[in-house]
Amino acid sequence: MKINQARWPIGALVVGAIAGIIFWGGFNTVLEATNTTEFCISCHEMRDNVYQEYKETVHYKNAAGVPASCSDCHVPRPWIYKIVRKIKASNELYHKALGTIDTREKFEQHRLVMAERVWDTMRKTDSRECRNCHNFESMDLSDQDRYARKRHERALEKGQTCIDCHQGIAHELPEEPEESDEDLG
Repeated sequence: MKINQARWPIGALVVGAIAGIIFWGGFNTVLEATNTTEFCISCHEMRDNVYQEYKETVHYKNAAGVPASCSDCHVPRPWIYKIVRKIKASNELYHKALGTIDTREKFEQHRLVMAERVWDTMRKTDSRECRNCHNFESMDLSDQDRYARKRHERALEKGQTCIDCHQGIAHELPEEPEESDEDLG
């Protein structure tokens, strides 16, 4: 049986296109599966620690009945930033294997460092993930109580971002480290 030389490149293109579509579909399916709260809490460190705290917040239980998922706050929506975040998450898998935060005590020892890392990212991105749901331009400040209105107006004037005021909104705040005699100079 002789293969028609003229049809071979077209056949290779068709097979390549089909393989590319299958790969891309599989890649995106896995990518989105890792964005679910169920995936995030499949590790006991998250299920037993931050998830329990989150269930007591307005981001989980609210009048509208619309909870924010882990990825709503911790994974960027723009594709390139999402991929960068997923690559950085490989460090979390490394620490999972090491058992860095596999007990409540270890988790609490690292909570401040982990929280500061998230807060720094949120400051650098102008709280991009918060703004997927909350937007200064869409807020009716006159509909807010006096305290919230003044704080939001001041934040707008100062160019502050959500995380500057709203730390601890979905997870408990870390305890400040105790000062030692060495810290005091």
